[in-house]
Amino acid sequence: MSVECFVTGGTGFIGQHLLAHLSAKGHTVRVLMRRPERLAALREQVDNLGGCATRVLAVAGDLEREHLGLSAADREVLRHSRVVFHLGAHFAWGLTLEQSRAVNVEGAKRVALLAAEQNSRLVMIGGYMLKNHEHLQRIGIDPRHPQRTDWPALYREVGGYEASKLEAHFATLETMSAKGGELTVVHPATVCGHSRTGHILDNQPLVALIRNLVQGKLTAVPGTARHWLPLVTVDYLVELMTASAFDPAMAGQELLALDAQTPNLREMLAQVAQPLGLKSPKRHIPLRLLKWLLSIPAVARFMNTQPEALDFIQATRFDTTAAEQFASRHGIAQPDIRQSLQHTATFVNAHCMAKG
Repeated sequence: MSVECFVTGGTGFIGQHLLAHLSAKGHTVRVLMRRPERLAALREQVDNLGGCATRVLAVAGDLEREHLGLSAADREVLRHSRVVFHLGAHFAWGLTLEQSRAVNVEGAKRVALLAAEQNSRLVMIGGYMLKNHEHLQRIGIDPRHPQRTDWPALYREVGGYEASKLEAHFATLETMSAKGGELTVVHPATVCGHSRTGHILDNQPLVALIRNLVQGKLTAVPGTARHWLPLVTVDYLVELMTASAFDPAMAGQELLALDAQTPNLREMLAQVAQPLGLKSPKRHIPLRLLKWLLSIPAVARFMNTQPEALDFIQATRFDTTAAEQFASRHGIAQPDIRQSLQHTATFVNAHCMAKG
């Protein structure tokens, strides 16, 4: 059955693949765009990714503006949206509290209010760090009492992007609870390219890692043999998001989109290096030492990496049983993450390296 959907962040990496998937399924998708004149380029990309461009429509607006900057006419049209997918975020390292909150926290609250007011299911992208309970406790967040969090101190500790995503999660839960809205949260790991084509956008964290390996800047493996960078392919992620959006049982639920078969970081780099004919690093460098080195601006510029990026490298393993059972019920096959890494590395080498 075809339904109408509203998507924020539709021009981003996950967003483009979500638009392609939804439109290929026959759904009409309205996309919040600060520059709606770029719709033609977005539609071309949707077609390239296997979607149906004519089912993708632009809605002029901005996450930073009151009521998302929507016109009265657009607000009326959006009332027909059965699902609101909120992917919009300001992603960058080194964001200030004010910069990151403006979009990631306040924008999320505006989207939540819109979804609740028009009785749409809100599907929100969170982050897998919200499922690392030891990490949350270590940085001063009690998920049962998030209002007790010293947010300014947390922004200083973990950086603007990660702190704002954490704050946005709890702010959205509070907003939807107060308004009686229907919410589903999907927590993705670091997003890998498409499992078959390797397609990925240049601004993704995994691209920076692959680029550093190709350019010979990554000469040691961060952390220990236990450390890994949890991954999920973009196509598996959007299938989980779409299935959870239309599953009545997922109202009020959270889903961890993370491939438990992701190898440790040393093996991951080996998988990336293999199709490119490169040697991958074998020795390790302690994360604490690497973080100290990256605090030196010249080193951070050379590595094109900020210290806060290292927080996503984990020693913790996650229980993905619930997500795997959900995927099985909906007939969603999990791709081979090692093959997906190789395809992604090949794509990055062919399409992204010139920008390095």
